[in-house]
Amino acid sequence: MTPPATLWDETTFTAKLREVGARAYHDKHPFHRLMNDGELAPDAVRGWVANRFYYQQCIPQKDAAILANCPLREVRRGWIRRILDHDGTDDREGGIEAWLRLGAACGLSSEELLDGRHLVPGVRFAVDAYVQFARAQPWPIAVASSLTELFAPDLMAARLAAFEKHYTWIDPAGLDYFRRRLTQARRDSDEGLRLTLAHCKTPDLQERAIRALEFKCDVLWSMLDAIRWKYGPGAATP
Repeated sequence: MTPPATLWDETTFTAKLREVGARAYHDKHPFHRLMNDGELAPDAVRGWVANRFYYQQCIPQKDAAILANCPLREVRRGWIRRILDHDGTDDREGGIEAWLRLGAACGLSSEELLDGRHLVPGVRFAVDAYVQFARAQPWPIAVASSLTELFAPDLMAARLAAFEKHYTWIDPAGLDYFRRRLTQARRDSDEGLRLTLAHCKTPDLQERAIRALEFKCDVLWSMLDAIRWKYGPGAATP
């Protein structure tokens, strides 16, 4: 991508970020479309749940890396909420526990999710690359990579409807994670976009922010490539 000759205004910059999702977000992946259309066998759904759990486990590490690199207390005060949303607190369940309940509703024990026995190497590689990206990049660029959340509320709504319609063998109580993210993702995306607009104030930083979001889309797409190879129709292995 050629850097813009001049600084984009906020409206144009926001539109450029949203364009990334319109062409590259993983809701367009063949495996994801099969899942939403109710075309996956139970083992494939369980494979997706088990592998996506590794991503859920590592998101707090990504967010902790952003905190570690950020010198601004007012930013850290807001961003730390994301870690608590996933890790939970002594008196409040987090997203990781909610995903474990999704696994149980699908017939997966907590032990087999936590020990990673179903984890596909390509998923591990993609997720680890994302965590390392957050550690290595300036914090505003790592924040920009999180802006796949701009597109998440619509995806979560469609996913929840698809699971309720097509995968009735899953206990509906296990879908609470998706219900929570309908509001959390919108809140988080508003925060991430505000920070990206406020702190990416040069043509170079704006370009890097867009590339960071493209990278995150590639991470999510690569995860589904690996899951589809293992569990999807015509999978390469039993």
